[in-house]
This record gives sequence, structure tokens and C-alpha cells, in this order.
Amino acid sequence: MKLKSLFHLFIFTLSCSALADENQILNVYTYDSFSSEWGPGPKLKEQFESQCQCELNFVALDDALAVLGRLKLEADDTPADVVVGLDMNTLAVAKQTGLFTPHELTITDLTLPMSWQDEVFIPFDYGYFAFIYDADKLTSPPQSFESLIENQQNLKLVIQDPRSSTPGLGLMLWIKSLYADRAGELWKNLSPSILTITPGWSEAYGLFLKGEADMVLSYTTSPAYHMIVEAKQNYKAAEFKQGHYIQIETAGIIKHTKNKQLANEFLSFLLSKEAQLSIATGNWMYPAALNRDNLPQAFAELINPQTTLYIDPDEIVKYKSKWTQEFINAVSN
Repeated sequence: MKLKSLFHLFIFTLSCSALADENQILNVYTYDSFSSEWGPGPKLKEQFESQCQCELNFVALDDALAVLGRLKLEADDTPADVVVGLDMNTLAVAKQTGLFTPHELTITDLTLPMSWQDEVFIPFDYGYFAFIYDADKLTSPPQSFESLIENQQNLKLVIQDPRSSTPGLGLMLWIKSLYADRAGELWKNLSPSILTITPGWSEAYGLFLKGEADMVLSYTTSPAYHMIVEAKQNYKAAEFKQGHYIQIETAGIIKHTKNKQLANEFLSFLLSKEAQLSIATGNWMYPAALNRDNLPQAFAELINPQTTLYIDPDEIVKYKSKWTQEFINAVSN
């Protein structure tokens, strides 16, 4: 009788172990708008879990910069397996943490407007920073930073802080890429038009939608959300003839993960057609591995920057503190 009971206990233990193996948990650090109910996260979770026999657990923070800060604090003790949302402007800093490991994917057929060579991070979407306005209220939007400074229409802007927000950092780099040593002067001249500087994108965009500002820093793709979800055609991106700064968002694997195979499967999934469509119409960015002709018509109605601006990530690491202080000094005086 005892032998039979021990045998049953042994079988039960093996069954529980098998179930645990079948239902691995993949912890994914990301920013809150990605995993929120209106973002792509819930749909991606449903799609991936249907094929992986696992649980996809999103851990959301305010912004990708907050994710990076959390990783630095947790260091080798981080429970994260995958990080989604670090952009090309933060990758060099992310690599310096020593927390990431090369992926095992062969990346082909990307649709980025520039080449991508990185053994650690894969791109999953991209967009261009832009100022969004309401065309029902503003019929002649500015077409350059100079016209923003002249501000003959007495416009009020809402932007994000480059110390806590990736769009805020993107704006700082956008201005630096165009004006180099004159960036501080431009910030100083632009400062009177800035209504407020928010910690993150959500707060800034919320103020704009409430009518408290005339323009808000966001993305050229933001109007697609209003057209598709709200059937509104009045929100537009102001096209700057000087060009627009690009943001490429990425995903990477933590080196201490116990689920590296599953992590690679998730990264591969992010580049699949079904995931790329979910990202485009959930994160409201261009997919990194899907042609635009696969997207809803609203994306074809967006402005299409003719000049792509960016700064080499290694240069950003070298000068970011200096450029940030330049921004603080200019907008604080």
C-alpha cells in the first residue's frame, strides 16, 4: 500500500513539474502605454500565449527611461527576462549596464528607413517626433523651429522632460541635430512658448486634448489613432521642412534569464505579421518589419518626413549630460 502511494506521489510530482515547464512565465519590462488596455500589450499577450504554452507577464513603468532606471537599480537581481521599449537613443547606455545578452535571431526583411545592425537589440517599431495640433483651431501650423520661436500666433506648447521621457529626449536630440552649438540659444528663445514640461508623454498629450495647449510633442503617427479609433480628422502633425528626428524602439533579452529560448521566441514573435499589425494599431507607430501597404488607410494620410534626422548613440552617451544641462539652463532662466 505504501509503495502504491509513493508511486502515485511520484507521478503527481512529475505531472506538476511538467505543467510548470509548460507554463513558463516570461517577465517583460515595458512602459505603461505599451501594456495598457488601449496599447498593444493585451493583444500581444493573447496572441503569444496562444502559441507558447506560457504566461506573458508585463511589468509596466511610466516610461522607457524609467524602465532603464529600474534595471540599473535591480542590476543582476532583476526578475526581468525581456525588455521592450528602449529606443535607439538609450541603447548604448543599456549595453553599458552589462545586463543584456545577444539574441539568437537572424533578422531580415526590416522596413526601417535606415540600416540596422545590432546583435543585442531587435527593432519592433519606429516613428518620427512631431508637434501635434488641432486643425479646427490652428489653420496655419508652424513649419520649422524658427516659426515656433517667432510665434506670431501666440501658441502654447507642451513638451516632455528629456531626463524622464524618451520623447523629451528625442526633442532635445532633434534640436541638437539641427542646431549643434546653437541649441542652447534656440531653447532659450523657444522657452516663452512652452506652457509646461511634463515628466512623460501621457501627461503632455492629456493636457493638449483638454485644450490647455495648442501643440504637443508626440509623433507623426499619432493622428492615425484619432482617425481610426475616434473617426476624427482634425488632429494633424506639423511637417517641419528641416526634417524630423527618428525613434526606433527595440526589444532585448536579460542575460540572467532562465527562459532564454522562450525570450528569443517572443522577440521573433514581435517581428511576425500578426504582432506587427497589433503594434502599428496599438502603439501607433510604423512596424519595423512590415510594409506600410499592409496598414490601414489612415497611415497613408500622415505626413511623410523627407529628411530623417538622428545622432549616433555613442555620441549621445558621450554628450547627453552636457546637452541636458544646456536644456535646463536655457528653460530655467
